[in-house]
Amino acid sequence: MLSDDDLAALREARHPDPFAVLGLHAVGKALWARAFLPGARAVTLRDTATGRAVVDLPPRLDAQGQASGLFEAPVPRRVNAFDYRLDITWADGSSSLLGDAYRCGPLIGEQDLHYLGEGSHLRPFEVLGAHPQTLGEGVQAIAGTQFAVWAPNAARVSVVGSFNGWDGRRHPMRGRGPSGVWELFIPGVAPGDLYKFEIRTRDMGDGGAVLPLKADPYARASQLRPATASVVAAPLPPRRALPAGRAEANRRDAPMAVYEVHLGSWRRHPDGRFHSWDDLAAALPAYAAGLGFTHIELLPISEHPFDGSWGYQTLGLYATSARFTAPTDDGARSGDPEGFMRFVAACHAQGVGVLLDWVPAHFPSDAHGLAQFDGSALYEYADPREGFHRDWNTLIYNFGRHEVRNFLVGSALYWIERCGVDGLRVDAVASMLYRDYSRPAGQWIPNAQGGRENLEAIAFLKRTNEVIGAECPGAITVAEESTAFAGVSAPTFAGGLGFHFKWNMGWMNDTLAYMAEDPVNRRWHHGRMTFGMVYAFSENFVLPLSHDEVVHGKRSILGRMPGDDWQRFANLRAYYGFMWGHPGKKLLFMGQEFAQPTEWNHDTELPWQLLGDARHAGVQRLVGDLNRLMRAQPALHRLDAEASGFEWVSADAADESVLAWVRRDGQGGQVIVLSNLTPVPREGFRLGVPEGVAAWQEVLNTDSAHYGGSNLGNGGAPLRVRPQPAHGRMQSITLTLPPLATLFLVPAPVEST
Repeated sequence: MLSDDDLAALREARHPDPFAVLGLHAVGKALWARAFLPGARAVTLRDTATGRAVVDLPPRLDAQGQASGLFEAPVPRRVNAFDYRLDITWADGSSSLLGDAYRCGPLIGEQDLHYLGEGSHLRPFEVLGAHPQTLGEGVQAIAGTQFAVWAPNAARVSVVGSFNGWDGRRHPMRGRGPSGVWELFIPGVAPGDLYKFEIRTRDMGDGGAVLPLKADPYARASQLRPATASVVAAPLPPRRALPAGRAEANRRDAPMAVYEVHLGSWRRHPDGRFHSWDDLAAALPAYAAGLGFTHIELLPISEHPFDGSWGYQTLGLYATSARFTAPTDDGARSGDPEGFMRFVAACHAQGVGVLLDWVPAHFPSDAHGLAQFDGSALYEYADPREGFHRDWNTLIYNFGRHEVRNFLVGSALYWIERCGVDGLRVDAVASMLYRDYSRPAGQWIPNAQGGRENLEAIAFLKRTNEVIGAECPGAITVAEESTAFAGVSAPTFAGGLGFHFKWNMGWMNDTLAYMAEDPVNRRWHHGRMTFGMVYAFSENFVLPLSHDEVVHGKRSILGRMPGDDWQRFANLRAYYGFMWGHPGKKLLFMGQEFAQPTEWNHDTELPWQLLGDARHAGVQRLVGDLNRLMRAQPALHRLDAEASGFEWVSADAADESVLAWVRRDGQGGQVIVLSNLTPVPREGFRLGVPEGVAAWQEVLNTDSAHYGGSNLGNGGAPLRVRPQPAHGRMQSITLTLPPLATLFLVPAPVEST
């Protein structure tokens, strides 16, 4: 019989090694069977091969004569271990035929444990988390789920869930020594079952404490907030390469126009419910493709507890949010990774790439999450001068810890390799690079060299980009980075961070500030529109008009434009033309493609009814035509990051607020772009042009009536080059420059000249 001390330890969920006492064990010459099943009334051991009852396991009573939860008995006529099932009758009269979690040996190999501890395991999500699988073959096959979690400072970890009454005594896990990993295979647990981890801290003189139940850091599905349980998901999808053509579409010499989307407010059902992945797949990819966008960028879709964070305070770096899962008959929702993959496939079928916002910079401190995960600062820096983010009241990952870096790099690889996305936009990179980011003097800790850079975070970012480059050829990463840190989009072998692109926050701030000025004052701020070209080729830039620019009192992009309604729309159209003509990839937040007049509201869908207004519909048509022109003209995209692809024609006409430049593709193609940023039409405007072209032709005019403008311009007639000097050139053309407008000119066909 089991000792009273062992029984007491089981009942208190404090036993150091439940595998040593539960299951089948030889005791002398006898073979004993033991199962600890609180809430059971009767248990019978059945031979799996024959289905016959082998022995009834009587309940062990405690000193007060009450059921202890332990069932044990010697097994008659058996001396060797055999495969069996537990036939259980529960106190409520229900019954179950289950395999025994405590007859399985260790399932995680020593090599996996070594690589996890070293921080070099490329795919930790294949080992940690919840993995449905079947052990054995034939009649001995047993289906269940293997659970594993990293909690090195725990005295005990149990899997609790809908399958065991959330009772931490039922399924304590096996500790795997110095690795800090705990594992357990639980028969009968299947996809859709809810679970968490119950963790008891080590005894530090206080007997140890049982923490609030923790969600699985590696869960691939979770409940819809406010519920917080992890959900067993179907087996991992296989590794996948990007579909044909996607790697080429992600190159820096390819056209790129990104439609940034917050899925929860792009569209909603009339009653306010979120659309499912399949609903979104039926509408969003075709909409973006119809407007000529090359990529969709999704604000974080990983699970997060607070809608108002827009997903940027995530606690499920491997879990698709339950918000976009169709509810079950009882109204419940949980994450649906397969649904997300169907959405990605629908985007690719439309020729549209998918980028995900990914947040490795910080995480919220919710009790069910990563904070003090095993009673210690496990995922976060322990010192708040390193581990607490003052701007967002969140915690900062400990980038210096091998297992934490492994967790984060694995997440990046998971979304690309297993879910098939084209790449990641990495949030808040600046906050990761500097230890003194948003901290006053005395509230930050210098690095080992005495400097302000976070060397651990820098090493982590480089490692992430190197892994993605090696394991997922053709995928890309984009940095939201707002400082002058050098080499963000340079390869790591050249000393850079290894990103493919970087958001150009300086360009965005300067040009929006200029456009907010009344045109009469713009002459004094002309440099804001030209300064970006001083550093335009120092990185592979994306020009972002993102969600951050249409919230918190900043107004929408249209709302920033000065003047009466006509001028506001004309300003916006001219600005979009300037942006699409400027070197750099393009990004536009949803709603701005049809000139949403109000700030973005994450709690409601976009004001689609505005498309009934010709002014808004005109802006939408313009954005589509700008995208199509950019894609059709290599000069507008091929050398976005090369100085040889750009030349000023007129950069200093501050009094007229006119800008003109040439874009080139390096193969003979060229486009002239002109912006008139005052409401003064300029007829007979003489423009110096490059040599070698007999005539130019207007191919897009943001003042066209088609877009809601005054329709002043040059039509399709060729603008013949004359040998008259202008703008430092020996030849020029004369044209009409509409008010508050941007024009695009291309060489006219030879026959038209």
